[in-house]
Amino acid sequence: MKQEDVALKPGPGSDSVEEVRLHINPDVFGLYDVYSYRHAATIMKTSFPDELREIEEALLDFKITIQDIAMPGGNESVIPKQFSTKLRPNNWHETRIQGDLIIRVFEQSEEILQSGKLKKHKLTKKPDIILANYIDGHKIDYVKGRVALDMEWNSKDQTYDRDLYAFRTFHECGVISVASLITRSEKLNPVFAATKLLKKDGSVELDREGNPKFCKQKYGASTTWMGKLLYRLNAGRHGGCPVLVFGIRPDVITDWQKRNEIL
Repeated sequence: MKQEDVALKPGPGSDSVEEVRLHINPDVFGLYDVYSYRHAATIMKTSFPDELREIEEALLDFKITIQDIAMPGGNESVIPKQFSTKLRPNNWHETRIQGDLIIRVFEQSEEILQSGKLKKHKLTKKPDIILANYIDGHKIDYVKGRVALDMEWNSKDQTYDRDLYAFRTFHECGVISVASLITRSEKLNPVFAATKLLKKDGSVELDREGNPKFCKQKYGASTTWMGKLLYRLNAGRHGGCPVLVFGIRPDVITDWQKRNEIL
């Protein structure tokens, strides 16, 4: 892992903690790291309070176990599906946009009169140039009204580039006003280091020497965790789109306090 590809704190382009705390439910701060860029928290609370409330309710209802973490499945596991169970009934829909680029060309001819003056003739419209599917393939998992939301639990970290580019494109096209992204906080790393990796049948996965594997091998440095996301947000890859970020902490693990019995 290259240190320059990781950021452990928001950059100077982010919003102050004081501003964010004014607009986000204090109970959410008790379970998640919360960061805001381009005044996303303020925009959510003042312009889209119902959507923010539904996101916060989904975050507060979100609970996982050590077994959920240890079982295989990646971003298709039971963990991200909890948000679908909560949000889909409230009309948060997977949304894709597509668009052609129409380029209008106007030509203006000129002539030099005998007096030496330059005479410009009326603009003549040329045939349009159409770039079909100029915008295509940009998809966001949850969109309601003018608010977008995505959740990344354990994908390759390049997935963030796709998400942020989609947020940016939706925003530039006037489809959304603000976006939010839920991912793993770096504070989960001690959990991964202490938790044995399981197979689909629930048995412990072993390495070639017969020793148990641990989840830190599954949730690696090049997967979707906060350090890889903040690095991209600090670099401005979301463009002008306001983005509100929630980082999942060990506080949502219902049996982590019993880790000595579990591990």
